[in-house]
Amino acid sequence: MRRLFVAGNWKMNTTLSSAKSLAAEVAVEVQKTQPRVDVAVCPPAPYLLAVKEALGDSKVSLGAQNAYFASPGAYTGELAIEMLQDVGCQWVILGHSERRQHFGETDDLINKKIVAAASRELGVIFCVGESLADRQANKTEQVLETQLAGGFAGVDVGLLGQIVIAYEPVWAIGTGVTASPDQAQAAHLFIRGWLAKRYNPPAAEEMRILYGGSVKADNAAELMGLADVDGALVGGASLKGELFLPIIRAAATLAETK
Repeated sequence: MRRLFVAGNWKMNTTLSSAKSLAAEVAVEVQKTQPRVDVAVCPPAPYLLAVKEALGDSKVSLGAQNAYFASPGAYTGELAIEMLQDVGCQWVILGHSERRQHFGETDDLINKKIVAAASRELGVIFCVGESLADRQANKTEQVLETQLAGGFAGVDVGLLGQIVIAYEPVWAIGTGVTASPDQAQAAHLFIRGWLAKRYNPPAAEEMRILYGGSVKADNAAELMGLADVDGALVGGASLKGELFLPIIRAAATLAETK
């Protein structure tokens, strides 16, 4: 069985104080319950080291929200993979729709980042998802195929263990609108089928595919309980312990039965 994974994407939120407090709250919960799920938090870059310290020896992983593909050098403002690993990061989110939309990241650039991170053994949470216009035009699968083909270009099967996919329909991110269970399962099944054709069925079966897009305590169990959904990439609800911890608990309960 694929191990469920819950990751919190804090985006451009929190202060140093609130980031440390939130990280400590998540760490206490995971230490206390020892759930059979993987949990990660991805704070803004200035707070990575402080959050790592707040997580202590808990089993909560640290993730970054972006990285550059080049080795350390003259790239003002960028974050080298080696730097992220140096402060304790085990994951990095790549391909998020907000990076694509607001910062012009292309499939080619995202691919370079994925290859660089995975080959250097930094775990990748690779985001894909369609816009509302694409969904209404019945282009969901076409968009997903384009993003998947771009992101996995040059990625051999040996690197797949370093990558988790997050399906995040753009129309559901931060809108309060969540994909229906049928919509989520259909997209996840398509992604898994694409992986089976691109690589092989066993590799596709092992790949974890998360759902992201207005995940909340009241819908987390239903979404993560779907056959091809292996956890959640949580945005707004990951910014408050009273909202994020129930999602982790829902995953822990499912892990006992799924």
